[in-house]
Amino acid sequence: MPTPTKGARLGGSPAHERLILANLSTSLFEHGRITTTETKAKRLRPLAERLITFAKKGDLSARRRVLTVVRDKGVVHTLFTEIAPAMAERNGGYTRITKIGTRKGDNAPMAVIELITEPVSPKQAVVKEATKAAEKAAPVEDAPVEDAPVEETPAEDVKDAPAEDAPAEETTPAPRARTAPPRAGSNTSRCPAPSPTAA
Repeated sequence: MPTPTKGARLGGSPAHERLILANLSTSLFEHGRITTTETKAKRLRPLAERLITFAKKGDLSARRRVLTVVRDKGVVHTLFTEIAPAMAERNGGYTRITKIGTRKGDNAPMAVIELITEPVSPKQAVVKEATKAAEKAAPVEDAPVEDAPVEETPAEDVKDAPAEDAPAEETTPAPRARTAPPRAGSNTSRCPAPSPTAA
């Protein structure tokens, strides 16, 4: 079961909230974008996206499910024939909420909720192609690789080079642990002073 939303219901009662959201979703699908309060827009987004998902299925059962919320048959027809095909390539995220400031009368925060009509960005398609190409290239990498020619250095250069087996010297001492200054009024006699670390 999804977690219930916090706060009071829109309109006071559950039935009134359902009616408000149904009318908002009808207006959103009819006009493409609507201006409402931020709270109503945030409550509308999951409902609208679920209805678009039903419309993408396109069968009779999905159309009847949408008709239980959106009562206008003309809007449902628009949703199934125009909006759903435009969202066919998009996997969720069909709406966008943009905050636009406050309302003049009661200072309520307002927002515009709109359907995203832009096509899915080509960058996402490129990423999908790259992952597919990487999966195809994985078996090719398992093939044996030819040995590269190795350069031999003369023995004179080896004497000048530092020995690889010799341990490296540390020129910088290890950092000391920093302690916070004592708080005002605290008894510092119980806490021993930090001992300096031997390097």
